[in-house]
Amino acid sequence: MTSEYHVPVLLKESMDYLIDDPAGIYVDVTYGAGGHARAILTRLNARGQLVAFDRDLDALENKEDDARLRLVHSNFAFVDRFLRYYEIPVVDGVFADLGVSSHQFDEMDRGFSYFSDADLDMRMNQNQDRTAAAVINTYSGDDLVRIFSDYGQIRNAKTLAGRILEERNRRPISRIPEFIEIIQKVSRGNPIRYQAQIFQAIRIEVNDEIGALRKLLQTSAKILRPGGSLVVLTYHSVEDRLVKHFMKGSPGYGDDHFSFEVLTRKPVLASDDEIKRNPRASSAKLRAARKK
Repeated sequence: MTSEYHVPVLLKESMDYLIDDPAGIYVDVTYGAGGHARAILTRLNARGQLVAFDRDLDALENKEDDARLRLVHSNFAFVDRFLRYYEIPVVDGVFADLGVSSHQFDEMDRGFSYFSDADLDMRMNQNQDRTAAAVINTYSGDDLVRIFSDYGQIRNAKTLAGRILEERNRRPISRIPEFIEIIQKVSRGNPIRYQAQIFQAIRIEVNDEIGALRKLLQTSAKILRPGGSLVVLTYHSVEDRLVKHFMKGSPGYGDDHFSFEVLTRKPVLASDDEIKRNPRASSAKLRAARKK
């Protein structure tokens, strides 16, 4: 299952920036199929430890049989809470791959793909209440415009939001095919790209991905030891901008009590060869920093 579940992106580059102590304690906040986690474990010795997190129950099925690994079913926004529970005051590195796994896209009933004939769901943690249908059917016009503009870069976000309000006044919008029909009436440019941007925006909102990332970044500054590494893979301009400014210590993005040495002046991108093998790597950007 693992090979089909998700292909780890920028694997060697991530490990090179992350690991500097084979006996250290590391955190992988997005376990997924365990690809990056396995790479971390191969670089650790018998004393090393890895604490991994994932809010998707399906990811727990990929747990490695390794005594050095502890896998927690939780949103990574709560990393510090679990580390305190496990009596781990500081760690040597924090890694995050913010991409949606191939498995989540391929499981059609999860509602992540605009090609699927499924309910509008898009929840990474299926125990949470908010779904894509709830966003589409209950958000105000202004809030719909906000998420389509901010998270999807939709140029005619106001027109799209207006069309959704009209349609949902007639009946609730609950299935992907009927939502696609609405989208197609106002689509601009490449229709597939347009749909992908809309679904991305809704997914980010459903799972509060930006809020969780902000919390993770603030938490990482507190749990990393001096000299510890923070390595983040992003796939969206809003995420990348947030990570970039946090690592640089830009006002309003970080904590004045902590500072980082940026290790990647520009984001590290996947090579042409990697993109050919794994097209989803094309939008990945890796940024790394070391806590001072």
